[in-house]
Amino acid sequence: MSAGEEPKKYRVLVVDDSALVRRYVTQALASSRDILVVGTAADPYEARDKILELKPDLITLDIEMPRMDGLTFLKILMEKYPMPVIVLSSLSQKNSRQAIEALNLGAADVLAKPHGSHSLGEVAHVLGDRIRGILSSTTRAKAFGAPVVPAGPPRRRIAPKPEKVVDVPARMPGSWGPSSIGLIGASTGGTVALKKVLSHLPGVMPGLCIVQHMPAYITKAFADSLNAECAIEVREAKDGDWVEDGLALLAPGDYHMLLTRESGRYRVHLRQTPKVWYQRPAVDILFRSAVETAGRNAVAAVLTGMGRDGAEGLLQLKKAGARTIAQDEATSVVYGMPKVAFELGGADEVLPLGEIAAGIQRLFVG
Repeated sequence: MSAGEEPKKYRVLVVDDSALVRRYVTQALASSRDILVVGTAADPYEARDKILELKPDLITLDIEMPRMDGLTFLKILMEKYPMPVIVLSSLSQKNSRQAIEALNLGAADVLAKPHGSHSLGEVAHVLGDRIRGILSSTTRAKAFGAPVVPAGPPRRRIAPKPEKVVDVPARMPGSWGPSSIGLIGASTGGTVALKKVLSHLPGVMPGLCIVQHMPAYITKAFADSLNAECAIEVREAKDGDWVEDGLALLAPGDYHMLLTRESGRYRVHLRQTPKVWYQRPAVDILFRSAVETAGRNAVAAVLTGMGRDGAEGLLQLKKAGARTIAQDEATSVVYGMPKVAFELGGADEVLPLGEIAAGIQRLFVG
C-alpha cells in the first residue's frame, strides 16, 4: 500500500431489530480504519436484500427479531449464502441456549450486545479484533470452503499433520501422577475446538480447568452441551469447586478463574477483578495461578483464538516444568493466541486439533 492510500476495509452489515443497538455498533466500529459498516437491517428480510446489494464480508446478527428469528435466518444463510457471522446476544439464560445453537449452526462467535454508550470503547476493541481475526484470508477460506492460500513459508512443525482424529484408549486410574491437572484456554473458534478435544478424552483422567472467552450466562449452556456429549463430566465452575479426576470445570463468563492447592487438592476460585487483554475470564489469569500451584504437574494447551491471551501464561508454565501444547495454524479458526504462544517459545508441541486430545493424555503419563 502506497503512502496516503486508504487500507482495504472489511465490510460489515449490522442486523438487529433495535435501532439503538444498530447505532451503538455502527458508532463502535466508526473509529476503525480497516472496518466499514456498509449498512444496517432491522430484520432478516431486509438483511437478505442488503446482503445481495452490499455484499458485506461479515454480518453481526441479533437472535430475537420480528418476522423471522435469527436462528432460522442463520440456518438459511449458511445453506444458501455462507458467510462469517458474529452473533450479538443479550445476556439471559434463554438467549444463552440460542447462542449455543447459533454456534452449532455455523456462527463464528458470540459476543454480548453493547448496553449503553459507556460500553462503546470496549465493543469497538473486542468486536473489531474479532472481525479482523475472522476475516483474515486463511481463516475465512478455512471456515467457508475457499482454497487456502499459504501466507508464507511453512512454519516449523513439532508434530506431523494427522489425516484423522487420533484416539488413545482410556487409562486406568493411577497411570498419571496424583497431582496431575490439565489447563486449556481458547477463544474464537474454541467452542468447536473444545468439543472435539473433550469428546475424545476418556471419562477417567486428571481433572481439567478451562477458560473459553464467552459472555456471562452462555458458559453454563455451553458446559451443559459439552457434558451431554463427553465421557468426562463437564460443568460450569462455581467458586470453591474442587478439581476432581474425570471432571472438567469451565470458567463462567465475566469471572476470572484461579487455581489454588489445599490439603493436596486443587481448588478453583472465581473473581471479578479487572479484565486482562479485554477479557474476563482470561486464560492468563488461570495459567499464571497454576505456575506455583501446579507447576510441573500441569499439562496446558492454548487453542484457536484472537489476540495473545494465554501465551505468556503458557510460557511461564513451561518454565515451571509444565508440558505445553499449542494448536497449529492449519486447524485454527483464528491463529492468534496459539501463534503468539509458539513465537514466545511457550509450546513444547504444536499439534493439529485432531491430535490434541491424544497429546494431552500422552503428556499426562509421559
